[in-house]
Amino acid sequence: MLIDFSRLYFFIPIFFIISITPGLCMTLSMTMGIAIGLRNTMKMMVGELIGVLIVAGIAVGGGGTIISSFPTAFLLLKYGGGLYLMVVGYQMINSRGSLALNFDGTKAYDISFINLSLQGFITAVANPKGWAFFIAIVPAFINYEIDLFPQMSALVLIILMIEFLSLMLYASGGQVLGVLLKKRNNFRVINRIAGILMICVGIWLAFS
Repeated sequence: MLIDFSRLYFFIPIFFIISITPGLCMTLSMTMGIAIGLRNTMKMMVGELIGVLIVAGIAVGGGGTIISSFPTAFLLLKYGGGLYLMVVGYQMINSRGSLALNFDGTKAYDISFINLSLQGFITAVANPKGWAFFIAIVPAFINYEIDLFPQMSALVLIILMIEFLSLMLYASGGQVLGVLLKKRNNFRVINRIAGILMICVGIWLAFS
């Protein structure tokens, strides 16, 4: 038997609960949904899912040795990524920067795929919740008496699908809130709400 499906059946609901719980990536997705809409937020999701894929592979395969071998690099990534998100949030509060809206409802600047996907990637890779989950919980759902590659492939596929679904739910909710505010021409309010949330994500990332 290549895959122990009995373990996968238990893994799916457990990971769904963990994924749907508010966290760094979900808050970022909702924030961007408010500020730039679902379609543009999906650019961020690409980087976030790539980050999750890398974290899952390294954490499960290496058992956390990467973090213990390069703790300084991981801390720099956390603090640097957190500071970057805080700066972006501050710009949004002041209706400046690439994610802010002009008062006529248009975006202040063009939103690049690279910029948004990089924000998602950094948040996913530097997220302690993700590392802790993959290191501590995922190995319990792997049968080490049979071939590991098919099991890891199945787990990663499930993880990416559930993570994408959760991101879409949060981004869609954020977009609905953004649309409601736009109808009342509260563009400054949108910038401030999204900016404050972005700063919170940055602080959360840096000090978690």
